[in-house]
Amino acid sequence: MERLAGQASTQTFAKREVVLPKSSAPRNLCFLVSGRLQAIDFTLDGREVGLYFIDPGDYFAELALIDGQTQPELVISNSASQVVFVPGAEIRPLLFSTPLMAEALCRRLAQRVRIQVNHRQILGLNNPLQRICAHLELLTMGGDGNRRILKAPTHQEIAIMVSLTRETVTRTFQVLQTKGVLTREGEDLLVDTAKLSELSSSRGTGGSD
Repeated sequence: MERLAGQASTQTFAKREVVLPKSSAPRNLCFLVSGRLQAIDFTLDGREVGLYFIDPGDYFAELALIDGQTQPELVISNSASQVVFVPGAEIRPLLFSTPLMAEALCRRLAQRVRIQVNHRQILGLNNPLQRICAHLELLTMGGDGNRRILKAPTHQEIAIMVSLTRETVTRTFQVLQTKGVLTREGEDLLVDTAKLSELSSSRGTGGSD
């Protein structure tokens, strides 16, 4: 581990700066120290599609490192972020020869697949209100009743995750705040999960894209 630390490098990224270009060669396993990143891709007509968020303590770029193919998506910084890059040539042998690391990597990949499955199910919802509520349910964490979304994504960041316009997300948030579903506390969102679940399964409208 000391050798890996000696080989690692740290880089700081400004908001909206590209951290990993799509189709780049697999060179590093990356760890987010601070800030927030988002993996995105583009539809055939050029629209941004958000895939998942990367929070402090998470690692990324593991897929390309495992199969030796190019980076499958673009990773950008949603806020000022600090990333540690560990050379793939140094860490890749450890990933396959150390059982605990291999198990952790498998669990991480399984989690990523489940997130993508849930994401596809959400995109299959035609009603914008239901789609946004279902996405918010995925972001909640904490105990029962009221749950907190830490450092809640912006309306634009949510919009590209659920394939809607920012204006539609803003209107829907106004509805949710009026109904007492969402309460903003600084950078966080406090969520009434019972009301959110009821709305996500209802036929109410939250505007159209």
